[in-house]
Amino acid sequence: MSLYSSCAVPASSAASPVAAGPAVPAATPGQNRAVQVQKLGLAAYEATWAYQEKLLAETLALKVANRHATEAGQAPQPTPNTLLLCEHPPVYTLGKSGKPEHLLLDEAGLAAHGATFHRINRGGDITYHGPGQLVGYPIFDLDNFVTDIHRYLRLLEEAIILTLADYGLQAGRIAGLTGVWFDFEEGAPNPRKICAMGVKCSRWVTMHGFALNVNTDLSYFGHIVPCGITDKAVTSLQQELGRPVPLAEVESRLLPHLARLFAAELLESSTSTTLLPSSSADAGLSL
Repeated sequence: MSLYSSCAVPASSAASPVAAGPAVPAATPGQNRAVQVQKLGLAAYEATWAYQEKLLAETLALKVANRHATEAGQAPQPTPNTLLLCEHPPVYTLGKSGKPEHLLLDEAGLAAHGATFHRINRGGDITYHGPGQLVGYPIFDLDNFVTDIHRYLRLLEEAIILTLADYGLQAGRIAGLTGVWFDFEEGAPNPRKICAMGVKCSRWVTMHGFALNVNTDLSYFGHIVPCGITDKAVTSLQQELGRPVPLAEVESRLLPHLARLFAAELLESSTSTTLLPSSSADAGLSL
């Protein structure tokens, strides 16, 4: 069942004070713009990471098979695109370029806060995921959209910026710092990040993605140097609005923006994969 198509954008978006930016052009023959949206609920980080890797490997295998088919004069099969939406139990993740010392807790401290820690294969430094945070993992074949990883990141940022504009909030970018910020203008007194991003891309197939703080317990960020940035704060939609916001409501505002910016059709999907938090499924890695 279709959730949103690229032309099904709420009327309120047209009044957004934030410029939409360049969307992906219309699909060319052979490009699959259908995106299967899977809402996983509260899901253990390690299991979700493994599920991303599975989807990535399947898409890469299909791309190899398509290359052989084309060489044999046969028609290639469309490659899939999937968007996973979830929350995680408290977890800290460190990207490939991150510094372990940016985690300010030892193993005992992690246990005391009910959190785990994982070194992972995305770009970026350290960040926090937890309840009340909307996490999105697009496993997209960018050959279906735009083969430019920087533009891909800007499109993800733009979708978040437009979603926040739907709440009457003006967010933007800070040069050289991936993600979405308030007080982003040069010289602003209190720059603060509301959405972190970090991705991996293999043969134009992406994984990992974005983490939007909605009702997140921001005290957990006090135990890290978020994204390795020492002079800027972290915020949430709840903190900016002064009230909690249902995650399902934020999802419903975000998805149409993603659909339009990527010229995509978003389809509701289900998964039989069990991705629930448990001590065995998300034990974390040693420091």
